[in-house]
Order: sequence, then C-alpha cells, then structure tokens
Amino acid sequence: MEGGKKMKIMNIVNAINNAIDIKLSEDKDVIVYGEDVGVEGGVFRVTEGLQKKHGADRVFDSPLAESAIAGTAVGMATAGLRPVIEMQFSGFSLPALNQIISHAARMRNRSRGKFMTPIVIRMPYGGGINALEHHSESLEALYGHIPGLKVVIPSTPHDAKGLMISSIESDDTIIFMEPKRIYRAIKQEVSEDKFSLPIGKAKVVSQGKDITIVAYGALIREAQKAMVMASKAGINAELIDLRTIYPIDKETIIKSVKKTGRLMIVHEAVKSFGVGAELMAIANEEAFLHLEAPPKRVTGFDTIVPLPKGEHHFMISPERIFYEMERTVKF
Repeated sequence: MEGGKKMKIMNIVNAINNAIDIKLSEDKDVIVYGEDVGVEGGVFRVTEGLQKKHGADRVFDSPLAESAIAGTAVGMATAGLRPVIEMQFSGFSLPALNQIISHAARMRNRSRGKFMTPIVIRMPYGGGINALEHHSESLEALYGHIPGLKVVIPSTPHDAKGLMISSIESDDTIIFMEPKRIYRAIKQEVSEDKFSLPIGKAKVVSQGKDITIVAYGALIREAQKAMVMASKAGINAELIDLRTIYPIDKETIIKSVKKTGRLMIVHEAVKSFGVGAELMAIANEEAFLHLEAPPKRVTGFDTIVPLPKGEHHFMISPERIFYEMERTVKF
C-alpha cells in the first residue's frame, strides 16, 4: 500500500537506502551485510550511513567471499533473522550459486514449510558504466529460472523503495537486481513514510493502441525515448514495466497484447533463453489469435559485455528500439 503525504526528492540509491533504514528501524530481525556495505556504505554507497545509525552488529562488512555471504544468510534466515545481503556486482554472485540455488531456494520445500529463508540478495546489474569484466552482466533469466526464488527489478525510485520493503517483508528469497546505470540518473518525489508495492505485478507506464512494449530496469528510460520518436511517426505504443521477472505478471501482458495485437520486448541481457523468449512464448500460448505481427525481441547480443572501449556497441539505443518498433507495426 502507498505511503503518506510527506514527500522527498530521491534517486534510486536514496530510495533503497530509505527502505532498508525503515525496516532496520522497525524490525530487530533485519540485518544488512556484504562487501564494504558497513563502513563505506557499499561500492555505490547504497547503504551509506546505515551502520552509523543502526550499529555495527546489524550493518557490517563481510569477507570477500560471496559463497560465505549467501551461506551464512541461509543459516541466519532459518534461525529467524531477515538478512539483506549485497553481492557487489551481479557477476560476483556466481560463486554463491550453490548456496542460493541448492539451499536458499529449496529450504522451504526441503523442510515442508518448517523453515523459510526470508533473504534479500541485492545486486547491482547491467552495463553502461564502462566497468570491467564480471561487473556488467544481466543475469535475471538465470535466477528467474530457479524455483524458490523471486526476481525483482525496479526502474524508478518510487518502485525501488516500495519493492524493497515488500522484499524484506517476504518470507521468500528475493533476488533484488538494481540497474546501476540509472542509480542516480532518475529523481522523483517519493513518500518518506513506509509503503510497499506488490511483488509479481507489472505496471502499465503509458497506454497505447498500436504495439505493446515490455521492458524493465534501465531500459524503461530508453524505451520511453524511442516512444517519443514513434509518436512523431504516428505510432501509439503501450509501455509495460515488468518490475518482477518472476513471478511474471501474465495477466497484464496478455491483456495489453490482446488490445494492441503486437508485442516487443526490450532487455539488456543476451538474447538466447532470456526473458524476452519467455514473454514471446506467453503471448503465443495465450494471445496467438490476437497477434497481427510476430513478437519481436530487442536485446543484448549473445556475447559477454565488451570492455569499456567497445561497450557502446552492446548497449541498446532508443534508435534501435524505434527501428524495430516501426518494422513490427508496419509488418
């Protein structure tokens, strides 16, 4: 539910910090830790000031060992705590896959509901900041494929706060992926009071009649730029922010596709076996007779994100989105 009237201009960093601060203040079982998360506030300063306010026993630095970070969180969660842990970059989460997939995701099923793992695993993800290898991956499809995990990706400060509060309060393990390219690029008024947003519910950002565009994270902004170009060409697009990769909001997407007759998915992750492929399958299964053109994916390429000098070749531009949008509408 939404918060009150006390508003403050926030970016995504501020919003996530505020959400974690609220939960630390109201729930003694919430703890925060990870590499450089305590004293420095994380490499992107998302947890800055939280150790000073809540103490080093609740907000603290960990060893540089992702498997240990995730593994200890599983133990703490089964003992009744609610850990909010950080993988410094999403690519660094790979050493922790055994703990995340074999234990965090399976604990409730393994124990037939006796034990739960209410863990939030935060990880900055995606490219666009001229970083090194393992700093720019988009691994949402990998985590979305694992039963027992939920995958959340906000695109605005408002959504980042509401979804983070819901994630911390959830009894499930949440992979909370933060689009670092827009950490400080978007500012908006956000309630300073506590509010939450439902996990598993997409948002219709703008209504349209000619084509459904589904995106999330940093690509919402690029899709909106492309839609400005499209409107000048007479194309009226509907934009949906997925917000949750899993569970996926089939109802909102199918309703839109049945209205527009066309579907285009935009995501930065590599093309093969991705979120776009899943959405195309959903459209084909649930709205095939309403389609007036083949569903289209505008995605990253099937390669590792290039190092800084070549990264711009990988990133998705508004011009590329508009080009494919126009082709789909004119099919």
